[in-house]
Amino acid sequence: MLAMQSFLWCLFIGATGWLHPIHVSVTEIEMDEKDKRLEVMMRIFIDDLELTLRKRLNQPELDILSKTEAERDVLISKYLGERFKVKLDGRLQKNNYVGHEQEDLAFIVYIELPQVKKWKTIQIQNDVIMETHSDQSNLVHVTVRETIKSLRLTKSNPIDKLTFDF
Repeated sequence: MLAMQSFLWCLFIGATGWLHPIHVSVTEIEMDEKDKRLEVMMRIFIDDLELTLRKRLNQPELDILSKTEAERDVLISKYLGERFKVKLDGRLQKNNYVGHEQEDLAFIVYIELPQVKKWKTIQIQNDVIMETHSDQSNLVHVTVRETIKSLRLTKSNPIDKLTFDF
Protein backbone atom coordinates (compact mmCIF):
# COMPACT_ATOMS: atom_id res chain seq x y z
CA MET A 1 0.00 0.00 0.00
CA LEU A 2 2.70 2.50 0.96
CA ALA A 3 4.71 1.55 -2.13
CA MET A 4 1.77 2.43 -4.39
CA GLN A 5 1.18 5.73 -2.58
CA SER A 6 4.90 6.55 -2.87
CA PHE A 7 4.76 5.78 -6.60
CA LEU A 8 1.75 8.07 -7.04
CA TRP A 9 3.51 10.84 -5.09
CA CYS A 10 6.59 10.52 -7.35
CA LEU A 11 4.36 10.61 -10.42
CA PHE A 12 2.66 13.74 -9.08
CA ILE A 13 5.99 15.45 -8.41
CA GLY A 14 7.29 14.50 -11.85
CA ALA A 15 4.18 15.84 -13.54
CA THR A 16 4.28 19.17 -11.71
CA GLY A 17 7.95 19.90 -12.35
CA TRP A 18 10.01 22.25 -10.22
CA LEU A 19 7.23 24.77 -9.78
CA HIS A 20 4.23 22.99 -8.41
CA PRO A 21 0.93 24.75 -9.13
CA ILE A 22 -0.89 23.45 -6.07
CA HIS A 23 -0.02 23.48 -2.40
CA VAL A 24 -0.52 20.09 -0.82
CA SER A 25 0.97 17.73 1.72
CA VAL A 26 0.15 14.06 2.09
CA THR A 27 0.16 12.33 5.46
CA GLU A 28 -0.23 8.59 5.93
CA ILE A 29 -1.01 7.25 9.40
CA GLU A 30 -0.95 3.51 10.02
CA MET A 31 -1.87 1.64 13.17
CA ASP A 32 0.78 -0.90 14.20
CA GLU A 33 -1.26 -3.09 16.52
CA LYS A 34 1.65 -5.38 17.35
CA ASP A 35 3.81 -2.54 18.70
CA LYS A 36 0.80 -0.47 19.83
CA ARG A 37 1.78 2.71 18.00
CA LEU A 38 0.73 4.95 15.16
CA GLU A 39 3.30 5.40 12.42
CA VAL A 40 3.14 8.67 10.52
CA MET A 41 4.75 9.48 7.20
CA MET A 42 4.27 13.04 5.93
CA ARG A 43 5.35 14.41 2.55
CA ILE A 44 5.89 18.17 2.38
CA PHE A 45 7.24 20.16 -0.56
CA ILE A 46 10.66 21.52 0.44
CA ASP A 47 10.13 24.96 -1.11
CA ASP A 48 6.84 25.45 0.77
CA LEU A 49 8.40 24.41 4.07
CA GLU A 50 11.43 26.62 3.47
CA LEU A 51 9.27 29.66 2.65
CA THR A 52 7.18 29.05 5.76
CA LEU A 53 10.24 28.72 8.01
CA ARG A 54 11.81 31.86 6.49
CA LYS A 55 8.74 33.89 7.44
CA ARG A 56 8.27 32.21 10.80
CA LEU A 57 11.90 32.61 11.88
CA ASN A 58 12.33 36.00 10.18
CA GLN A 59 15.30 34.61 8.22
CA PRO A 60 14.73 35.60 4.57
CA GLU A 61 17.97 33.93 3.45
CA LEU A 62 17.26 30.55 5.09
CA ASP A 63 18.33 27.68 2.81
CA ILE A 64 17.05 24.52 4.45
CA LEU A 65 18.99 22.24 2.10
CA SER A 66 22.29 23.84 3.13
CA LYS A 67 21.63 22.86 6.75
CA THR A 68 22.95 19.62 8.19
CA GLU A 69 20.48 16.79 8.63
CA ALA A 70 20.51 17.37 12.40
CA GLU A 71 19.81 21.10 11.93
CA ARG A 72 16.93 20.31 9.57
CA ASP A 73 15.56 17.78 12.08
CA VAL A 74 15.45 20.50 14.76
CA LEU A 75 13.65 22.95 12.45
CA ILE A 76 11.18 20.40 11.11
CA SER A 77 10.38 18.72 14.43
CA LYS A 78 9.75 22.04 16.19
CA TYR A 79 7.52 23.28 13.39
CA LEU A 80 5.53 20.05 13.11
CA GLY A 81 5.23 19.83 16.89
CA GLU A 82 3.15 23.01 16.72
CA ARG A 83 1.26 22.25 13.50
CA PHE A 84 0.51 18.51 13.59
CA LYS A 85 -1.43 17.03 16.51
CA VAL A 86 -3.36 13.81 17.01
CA LYS A 87 -6.01 13.05 19.62
CA LEU A 88 -7.38 9.57 20.23
CA ASP A 89 -10.80 9.53 21.87
CA GLY A 90 -10.17 13.15 22.91
CA ARG A 91 -6.71 12.55 24.45
CA LEU A 92 -3.76 14.39 22.92
CA GLN A 93 -1.00 11.97 21.90
CA LYS A 94 2.73 12.52 22.17
CA ASN A 95 4.48 12.89 18.81
CA ASN A 96 7.94 11.34 18.62
CA TYR A 97 9.79 12.84 15.68
CA VAL A 98 11.87 10.05 14.12
CA GLY A 99 13.55 11.87 11.23
CA HIS A 100 13.26 12.87 7.60
CA GLU A 101 14.64 12.11 4.18
CA GLN A 102 14.60 13.96 0.90
CA GLU A 103 12.76 12.52 -2.07
CA ASP A 104 12.94 14.72 -5.16
CA LEU A 105 11.20 18.01 -4.30
CA ALA A 106 9.80 16.85 -0.97
CA PHE A 107 10.83 15.89 2.52
CA ILE A 108 9.36 12.68 3.87
CA VAL A 109 9.00 13.10 7.61
CA TYR A 110 8.58 10.18 10.01
CA ILE A 111 6.74 10.47 13.32
CA GLU A 112 5.63 7.81 15.80
CA LEU A 113 2.90 8.03 18.41
CA PRO A 114 3.86 5.38 20.97
CA GLN A 115 1.87 3.48 23.56
CA VAL A 116 -1.43 3.79 21.74
CA LYS A 117 -4.26 2.20 23.65
CA LYS A 118 -7.51 0.97 22.13
CA TRP A 119 -9.41 3.83 20.50
CA LYS A 120 -12.34 4.53 18.19
CA THR A 121 -11.99 8.20 17.20
CA ILE A 122 -8.92 9.92 15.81
CA GLN A 123 -8.85 13.71 15.57
CA ILE A 124 -6.12 15.22 13.43
CA GLN A 125 -4.92 18.79 13.32
CA ASN A 126 -2.67 19.43 10.35
CA ASP A 127 -2.28 23.10 9.48
CA VAL A 128 1.19 22.70 7.99
CA ILE A 129 2.07 25.48 5.52
CA MET A 130 -1.39 27.07 5.89
CA GLU A 131 0.06 30.30 7.28
CA THR A 132 1.99 30.69 3.99
CA HIS A 133 -0.47 29.42 1.37
CA SER A 134 -4.17 30.02 1.91
CA ASP A 135 -4.99 27.35 -0.68
CA GLN A 136 -2.92 24.67 1.11
CA SER A 137 -4.61 21.26 1.36
CA ASN A 138 -3.28 18.62 3.72
CA LEU A 139 -4.49 15.17 2.78
CA VAL A 140 -4.50 12.60 5.56
CA HIS A 141 -4.99 8.86 5.06
CA VAL A 142 -5.48 6.70 8.16
CA THR A 143 -5.12 2.91 7.90
CA VAL A 144 -6.35 0.55 10.61
CA ARG A 145 -6.66 -3.18 9.95
CA GLU A 146 -6.65 -2.65 6.18
CA THR A 147 -9.43 -0.06 6.41
CA ILE A 148 -8.40 3.29 4.95
CA LYS A 149 -10.23 6.54 5.70
CA SER A 150 -9.17 9.95 4.45
CA LEU A 151 -9.48 13.63 5.28
CA ARG A 152 -8.76 16.83 3.38
CA LEU A 153 -7.74 19.55 5.80
CA THR A 154 -7.75 23.19 4.68
CA LYS A 155 -7.23 26.63 6.19
CA SER A 156 -10.96 26.88 6.93
CA ASN A 157 -11.03 23.32 8.32
CA PRO A 158 -7.58 22.37 9.71
CA ILE A 159 -8.95 19.86 12.24
CA ASP A 160 -11.23 16.90 11.61
CA LYS A 161 -11.85 13.40 12.93
CA LEU A 162 -12.54 9.89 11.81
CA THR A 163 -14.26 7.03 13.61
CA PHE A 164 -13.25 3.40 13.26
CA ASP A 165 -15.41 0.52 14.43
CA PHE A 166 -13.37 -2.42 15.69
